Amino acid sequence: MTLLNKATVLVLNRHWQAINVRTPADSFCQLATGVATALDVDGDNIRPVTWEEWVHLPVRTQDQSVQTVRGAVRIPTIIVAVNYTRVPKRRPRLNARNIRQRDANRCQYTGRELGPGEGNIDHIVPRSRGGRDSWENCVWACKEINSRKGNRLPEEAGLTLLRSPAAPRELPATAFIRNAHGIPEWDLFLS
Repeated sequence: MTLLNKATVLVLNRHWQAINVRTPADSFCQLATGVATALDVDGDNIRPVTWEEWVHLPVRTQDQSVQTVRGAVRIPTIIVAVNYTRVPKRRPRLNARNIRQRDANRCQYTGRELGPGEGNIDHIVPRSRGGRDSWENCVWACKEINSRKGNRLPEEAGLTLLRSPAAPRELPATAFIRNAHGIPEWDLFLS
């Protein structure tokens, strides 16, 4: 994967709240069309910079630049979407880690707190009987109980759910942004 296609540019709304992550290629397009401005971060000094000024800024490190016919251009690490104010919300992905987190790492049939490797996903209505992969049909259960239940409904296996599962609430997009590349400038905008 080339440097231009890695998601290494943090996108802020016009209130400077983190809302997304983009590739440098995408951010160059947004800068060139005036949809965004780049942030020039130099220690404690932060200033918005237009595309016309950005292409003339000195390159700090060669590995954080791209070569053009005009010479090297610095790759931005943060851009600001100048006309965008919202902070989008989204729901966590449906996967084992998030189901375990929603259910507080407790078996939803016994209430027992489970250690690493002691639990897995149980489909309340088994997939073999038309059950779907959804927040409302999946719970965290200890492996022994899940095996005993098999492809039966909880009441057929003599089990009772402690609480009905529900989809977690939507969270601001900022909650899902991780600084996977360890870019120091991002720390100013991510909590």
